[in-house]
Amino acid sequence: MWLFIFLAGLAVVTLLVVLFAPHIRRYAAGGVCMSAACLDGKIVLITGANTGIGKETALDLATRGARVVMACRDVEKGERAAASIRAASPEAQVEVRELDLADTSSIRSFAQQFLQDFPQLHVLINNAGVMMCPYTKTIDGFEMHIGVNHLGHFLLTSLLVGLLKRSAPARIVVVSSLAHNFGWIRFHDLHSQGSYNSGLAYCQSKLANVLFARELARRLKGSNVTVNSLHPGTVNSDLTRHSTLMMIMFSLLSVFLKTPREGAQTSIYCAVAEELHSISGKHFSDCTPAFVAPQGRSEETARRLWDASCELLGIQWD
Repeated sequence: MWLFIFLAGLAVVTLLVVLFAPHIRRYAAGGVCMSAACLDGKIVLITGANTGIGKETALDLATRGARVVMACRDVEKGERAAASIRAASPEAQVEVRELDLADTSSIRSFAQQFLQDFPQLHVLINNAGVMMCPYTKTIDGFEMHIGVNHLGHFLLTSLLVGLLKRSAPARIVVVSSLAHNFGWIRFHDLHSQGSYNSGLAYCQSKLANVLFARELARRLKGSNVTVNSLHPGTVNSDLTRHSTLMMIMFSLLSVFLKTPREGAQTSIYCAVAEELHSISGKHFSDCTPAFVAPQGRSEETARRLWDASCELLGIQWD
């Protein structure tokens, strides 16, 4: 009897999803960047641009005329992505550079070469990230989530911020997540050595993204370099590859999720929207201002994280 009720209910839900799929998809797609801004002559750097929303962001900005540098750990995969962008937009100026955010030596080498090769940088999009991976450490001994999602981008930005200032007006876009609401900066155990939960480690790193963006915006006030963070939405991408359960759930619920192109809209918006030319230190979702959790608005926590990050990376960044 209960089995029959369960199967009947499942059939009804399935039927409703099929019937209302077009409406669900329109709602799930979220906001769209409506700006027609042209980026001719602009140089854009996007980390993790070989797949997902990073690739879609690269395609859009290259189509607008920007010269886009796709910074990728897997160069071969990056070249395939670049080839597909050129196929979709023959005039696109895209090139792939190797960058492993889990290795500070790779970050420093990348930045050194970039500074030699490019006289300007107008948009830096810190897009790359890992999610819910098993406990592993970066080359430098950092827990992978905080190491790649936060510390890697922190170091990269510190090495390129001078060029961004000289290229002003310029923008820094930090891809965070709604997951920052569930994160706390565990200063006593940033690298989760005492205990490890992949979900909580991810949330901590996404909170770090929000705090970094807000603190950097404060420090860059008056430089004509803006910094904003964003939540791209729940996107059906390979970011869930480390969690079999999430991959299954995302496959079953794909109608409710954004495509990578839809998920890239807020990144594109923060990079090009004319109305954001002087907006800094804000958080966006669906191309509109979004809520930031109380722990993401703490100036004390942001400054403390800044100092801790500099100490871990062995740098001075005042």
